[in-house]
Amino acid sequence: MQMNAASIKNQKAEWEALGVKLPAFDHEAVSAATKAHPIWVHFGAGNIFRGFVAALQQRLLNEGLADKGIIAADTFDYDIIDKIYTPYDCLTMNVTLNPDGTTSREIIGSVAEGLRANSADAAMMARFKEIFTDPGLQMISFTITEKGYALYRPDGSLMPVVQADIDEGPDHARHAMSMVAALLFERFNAGKYPLAVVSMDNCSHNGEKLQSSVMTVAKAWAEKGYVGQDFIDYLTDETKITFPWSMIDKITPRPHKIVEESLAKDGIEGMAPIVTSKNTFIAAFVNAERPQYLVIEDKFPNGRPALEKAGVYMTDRDTVNKTERMKVTTCLNPLHTAMSVYGCMLGYTLICDEMKDADIVALIKRLGYQEGLPVVVNPGILDPKAFIDEVVEQRLPNPFMPDAPQRIATDTSQKVGIRFGETIKSYIAEGRDLNTLVSIPLALAGWLRYLLAVDDEGKAFEVSADPLKDDLQAKLAGIEVGKPETYNGQLKGILSNASIFGTDLTQTVLADKIEKFFVAELAGPGAVRKTLHEALQ
Repeated sequence: MQMNAASIKNQKAEWEALGVKLPAFDHEAVSAATKAHPIWVHFGAGNIFRGFVAALQQRLLNEGLADKGIIAADTFDYDIIDKIYTPYDCLTMNVTLNPDGTTSREIIGSVAEGLRANSADAAMMARFKEIFTDPGLQMISFTITEKGYALYRPDGSLMPVVQADIDEGPDHARHAMSMVAALLFERFNAGKYPLAVVSMDNCSHNGEKLQSSVMTVAKAWAEKGYVGQDFIDYLTDETKITFPWSMIDKITPRPHKIVEESLAKDGIEGMAPIVTSKNTFIAAFVNAERPQYLVIEDKFPNGRPALEKAGVYMTDRDTVNKTERMKVTTCLNPLHTAMSVYGCMLGYTLICDEMKDADIVALIKRLGYQEGLPVVVNPGILDPKAFIDEVVEQRLPNPFMPDAPQRIATDTSQKVGIRFGETIKSYIAEGRDLNTLVSIPLALAGWLRYLLAVDDEGKAFEVSADPLKDDLQAKLAGIEVGKPETYNGQLKGILSNASIFGTDLTQTVLADKIEKFFVAELAGPGAVRKTLHEALQ
């Protein structure tokens, strides 16, 4: 059995015999209608899109609440389109990993077309222009990670590719944000048609980040005369262009061997993962947890799919912001980061296995229930305590949720300011005693100890990718695991960096607590475990 358009049409009985749910709509007709007059383009063709966003539109199509699907585009890794979309007729095998250890399979057929967002490809750009000048296009959305919106280097200067895009104008856009601005310019020239530009990335104020980056490029073009003020006015007129905020939550880890083997055992071919030229580990299937949340600001000037009927919370910006703050600053993301850095040092390769470790469970329970909930922002549509309950009792322990602490530990320097810094700022603002915090300084000390790239047995390991990795490790130079005396205040230069933590921690009692935990974790083999255990008693 091979997953393609012909097989889901002609081999329905065989697929269903394998327990695979198929699209309940005419896949061929929906694909043709979508290509002819698209309503939705999504940038970022990876797992969170295929395993969540595309499945939402599939549900609407299955229930007759929509008649068109989505066009997927990738701005970074074109191999995803060429090797994961095109050979499978844009179909994806979704494997849901249920908390009870069972799995569910569904072929997602809501994606009609996969495109490479490559300005050097004339045919692709012609297709994008055709799509963006269609008056019926309702929304474009994004899961390109927070880094995809970044225009500036750490030193504050524009990235060379962005500077080149600004200098050369809309016809030569290469960076994702420049390309979006250029395509919006095409839409403006075609008739000033309205459109919602929706970030669905897992980052704070995602719509604001997207809007800021697009406007930065557009205004620079205006200054150079490539576009007029009327285009800037179009982008800032919310009857024409909007940048809704959203909050997304669903874990879609890299494809796991267990799932790959189960599909092969049932005779489903071509599911072996590949590694792309950009080092993306991806397969024709997506394995993901069942729980999922998507909250979107309901601001769509050209209409939208009935996403609320697919389980999406359509609401106002304030509620989106509160929900995002609840998840990212207290109820999920801080727990994930804290357990990931300790998991790496304690030799774990699966998050679910960490949930059998009493010390790690004590760390995240204290972090969520005792330190986070007192300052949590309640969004009203979700109960914060119930959310943490689901995280701790169902999501993280799920034995068939093959997520790795090494993946979660990626880009931690970009996360700690939100995941821990916001709670610290709330404590300060409310006059709460920072001395009562234990899990937060433990988590930060653990992250800094992790950056030494030596585990709790004294063995070297590879630190996950992080844009500040080299700089931070240079600041930690001279510190040796097993020799606490080699610590001579090297953390102070890091802890004082408000751009990392959201505040200068050396101006609080937390710096001393972090240093003490850090030095204790240097003592030698077993010191990380000992420090963690004793601190949480």
